[in-house]
Amino acid sequence: MLARDIVEKIRKEARKYPTQRAAVKSALRYAQEARGWIDDGVIEDVAETLALEPIQVYEIATFYDLFYTRPVGRRQLRVCTNVSCLLRGSDAVLERLRERLGVAHGETTGDGEFSLFEVECLGACGGAPAMMVGERYYENLTPESIDAVLEELGAGHG
Repeated sequence: MLARDIVEKIRKEARKYPTQRAAVKSALRYAQEARGWIDDGVIEDVAETLALEPIQVYEIATFYDLFYTRPVGRRQLRVCTNVSCLLRGSDAVLERLRERLGVAHGETTGDGEFSLFEVECLGACGGAPAMMVGERYYENLTPESIDAVLEELGAGHG
């Protein structure tokens, strides 16, 4: 069950749009911020709050890669693997992250701190290769600079 304050935020947001369905992304974002991920119960609660069918909410939750439909680490490391980043070494950056964290794409470290994701584009081509952690971007990464980023993030792995 969504907390009362989240339901109120969703209802307030929905009043900004001509249809309730237009508020689904915002509703899912609020719910995920509060709960960490989106399970079937969240989908049902959002659907009920917005007077939609659960499938209408599920379609959006599974389409956008910033919504997590299974538990993830407290911090999500999202590494761009699109053309600009790939040409500038994102594959080597990913390999260093896999080695240091001991996880593959979509996995979470044993302590629940970090989840690693390959993403299609972060819109940071000028600073390729790029990674996003929370709302912070890290650009012009190298395997060596990843070590410093992980230390900054408090990763005691590897």
